[in-house]
Amino acid sequence: MSYVLPLGPYHPSLEEPVHVKLYTEGELIKKAEVFIGYNHRGIEKLTEVRNYIQTITLVERVCGICSHSHAMTYCLAVEDIAGLEVPKRGQYIRIIISELERLHSHFLWLGLAAHLIAFDSLFMKCFATRERIMEMLEIITGNRVNYAMNIIGGARRDISKEQFKELLQAIKETEEEFKGIYTIYTSDSSIAARTKGVGILTKNDALIYGACGPHGRASNVNFDVRKTMPYNSYEDFEFKVALAEDGDVFSRAVVRLLEIEESFKIIKQAVENIPQGSINLGNKIPRVPKGESLIVTEAPRGEVSYFVVSNGGQTNGRVNIHVPTFKNAATVPVMLKDNNIADAGLIVASIDPCFSCLDR
Repeated sequence: MSYVLPLGPYHPSLEEPVHVKLYTEGELIKKAEVFIGYNHRGIEKLTEVRNYIQTITLVERVCGICSHSHAMTYCLAVEDIAGLEVPKRGQYIRIIISELERLHSHFLWLGLAAHLIAFDSLFMKCFATRERIMEMLEIITGNRVNYAMNIIGGARRDISKEQFKELLQAIKETEEEFKGIYTIYTSDSSIAARTKGVGILTKNDALIYGACGPHGRASNVNFDVRKTMPYNSYEDFEFKVALAEDGDVFSRAVVRLLEIEESFKIIKQAVENIPQGSINLGNKIPRVPKGESLIVTEAPRGEVSYFVVSNGGQTNGRVNIHVPTFKNAATVPVMLKDNNIADAGLIVASIDPCFSCLDR
């Protein structure tokens, strides 16, 4: 029997509204379509009536998980237009927050994936570990979600020696907890049964549809902005690009597990080697000349692009935001084809979607 089944826009296995229409033959999905646009907030238009400092606060709210990445990418674009060079210490602080945010995001995804598999003890273990990262972010920045650590010209606040010691201790404890999560994810038979061979995206399809971030790297697309186009002194750090070859849900989990290990390394290097000196160029609203800049950074979910146009006034001429979910959502119909209806929610979630980001 043929059926057309709606997944969403409001569904228990999806955290944000998106509508996926499933065309099925019995339990098998033969075709799928994705419909977006339920979260439009007009953020890009609002940037045209906000000055440069107000815009930092605005774009930080594009996404609740990648808030630092959005604010930082916008600041990098304005700094490029204005010809500003961020002090080295400010760059390192940005990297520390970026990698803590990556840890926070990946532990969140690992927990939600476990929940969708119905492995709720693992879900709670992932979220308990994530909570340690959230507490550390709050200690350093004063906030758990929107960290407000970026200003044009560098970082808003410094990190003290005591906070560095506390951070290294928290990373050490998190690494110990992570070993158990890694072991369960890579060896548990129930996880393997639900994820291996499920929702496959081949490398060729990943390249055709422009899959990015951990989602693309799980299909062996060797591209990480931090390596390919370094920013904020990422060229100073030793880390590997996490890759997997099978392109299934299990591979997406493995890539995120490997990236967590690399983020631990980057944070420890940043703390041990952070330069002395200023963290920013001052707190005044900068004079931004006419110009435009396109900046790409590696957010936890993938490439975030900001195209900023300045008309020489106090407000933005144009801010265009391109997020990883926009690229990765196009791969969902490909991954759903010939899979079971029961796996649809997990497959959609495997791209780590942020439809709030996507719709803006």
